[in-house]
Amino acid sequence: MERRQFLRGTGAAIGGSLLAGCAGSGGESGTVTVDYAYYNPVSLVLREKGWLEAAFADTGTDVEWVLSLGSNQANEYAQSGAADVSSTAGIAALMARTNGVPITTPYVYSNPEWTALVTFRETGIESAADLEGRRVAATRGTDPYFFLLQALEDAGLSAEDVEIVHLQHPEGQSALIQGDVDAWAGLDPHMAELELEYEGAELFFREPRYNTYGFLNFLDGFLANRTADARRVLEAYERGREWAIENPEATAGILADASGMSEPVAERVFTQRTDLSRPIPGEPHRELLSNLSPILEREDLVTDDADPAGAVDELIDSEFASGVV
Repeated sequence: MERRQFLRGTGAAIGGSLLAGCAGSGGESGTVTVDYAYYNPVSLVLREKGWLEAAFADTGTDVEWVLSLGSNQANEYAQSGAADVSSTAGIAALMARTNGVPITTPYVYSNPEWTALVTFRETGIESAADLEGRRVAATRGTDPYFFLLQALEDAGLSAEDVEIVHLQHPEGQSALIQGDVDAWAGLDPHMAELELEYEGAELFFREPRYNTYGFLNFLDGFLANRTADARRVLEAYERGREWAIENPEATAGILADASGMSEPVAERVFTQRTDLSRPIPGEPHRELLSNLSPILEREDLVTDDADPAGAVDELIDSEFASGVV
């Protein structure tokens, strides 16, 4: 089939570990910079409807949108101060915070099942145990990457037992299609496209509880120094979340238009694998990240003196959005 434009030329994966000691708010006082991502449907609704711009219309503040192709890229924006607000998976946000990136999560944009392990039937791969000695595409520092590590652990394997090929999500999808890898730690909507539109594609390992939520992260400097602006962002997100819940078909249409995916793909992603009902982070999120924090240390994804478990409470703020939601 013809490849869609946003899946061709999406750019190289962002490599390297996150660095400590980042600056504060990324925008000037007259600008708020927010990311949008195909894995964050509410961000697409806001961008389509212009509701974030409307929230700042009486302030003279400009809204700047930047595209995140994965949690690693969103964390790069936060690390460099290039975005005030960015969308990641929960474990990716914890990794960044532990490594000194000054972000706080006051809002959960979704509770998705957005990742699974994917292959084609002809590879003969039927379980995570079958990945031993195989080439697997994954994006380091993102939920699918951590999902892969947990799946391998379940099968009595580790990252050393497979060859992980580090590619950005759309490029991982392409590598699987072209036969350059045997499996892929997938991410929606790219995963749903493969599942629905490519014969023989299979989601051979699924485990919803290994997905670590969608975290909306704010730079600490933005929260502290531009509190009113941060609340305007959250108010716009609440407007978008409530509209998306009430208008699932229209939201799927916005996802399809923005991403270049077909309507059936977008509908599967939004109506079957996305839950927007719990936007305030709390104890379930703390417990999940605390349980996963040893992975960050074991995989050398945090500095030697880091304390991922201790960073969980630094990351999650259950109070800031309470007056908005």
